[in-house]
Amino acid sequence: MISSEGPKHVISTKLVSPSAVSTDPSKTNDYNSFAEAYTAANETNLVNAYYERPAMLALAGDVASRRILDAGCGSGALFAALRERGAMVSGFDTSAEMLELARQRLGDDADLQVADLGSPLPYADDTFDDVAASLVLHYLEDWGPALAELRRVLRPGGRLIASVDHPFAVNLIHREAGREAECNYFDTTKWTVEWTVGGHTALVSRWNRPLHAMIEAFTGAGFRISVISEPDPDPAAREVFPEAIAAKPRFLCFLFFVLQAE
Repeated sequence: MISSEGPKHVISTKLVSPSAVSTDPSKTNDYNSFAEAYTAANETNLVNAYYERPAMLALAGDVASRRILDAGCGSGALFAALRERGAMVSGFDTSAEMLELARQRLGDDADLQVADLGSPLPYADDTFDDVAASLVLHYLEDWGPALAELRRVLRPGGRLIASVDHPFAVNLIHREAGREAECNYFDTTKWTVEWTVGGHTALVSRWNRPLHAMIEAFTGAGFRISVISEPDPDPAAREVFPEAIAAKPRFLCFLFFVLQAE
């Protein structure tokens, strides 16, 4: 996978064997423990700042005056970009520390709440024109409850714009590490990496699932697929990351969807 290097910050990743991962869930996905370091890297690195976030904004298109829910908003980079484009944005995240950084960025009047995507959300039915779910669904083993809630808070005809780990890329990571037995493409598989960023080390676990399972989950929750996208990086990446882009001008890290609520 492409390195997450930025001009000043790097997220280095190492695949971790399932047998080496603690059974204590508090030891994984604890964004509170490295919120500032992750946010600093996310602001400038290739994968987030010049690939995933521009792709999400391009798929969202003209969002002026649209009510948008940023599901798993983190420290608010996408929230801010959508608001700058004229959207009325609300956001939630499970990490209180990430939300505190978001509030510092967005101001005390920003609509930010601590909530869990896999649980009932604190919003009324038919509230939003769009939901942006940026790199968040893949933290869940079962997408059913989350998608049902996102469908509930969307108005009929509203859009779910989502990005997830590309299942082919995750499968390739395991194959290149000689661990293909740990990640059969056709299974829904939990996999874990060790992230090192800003002097902090943390375990991050996500769930990889094949494309057909994603489509079945979306359609089963009442969404119609409008777009499946595998975009190129933002053209500006060539200036900021010339060596990385020269070595691999096209790559698959994430898979993007635009889905219509029926």
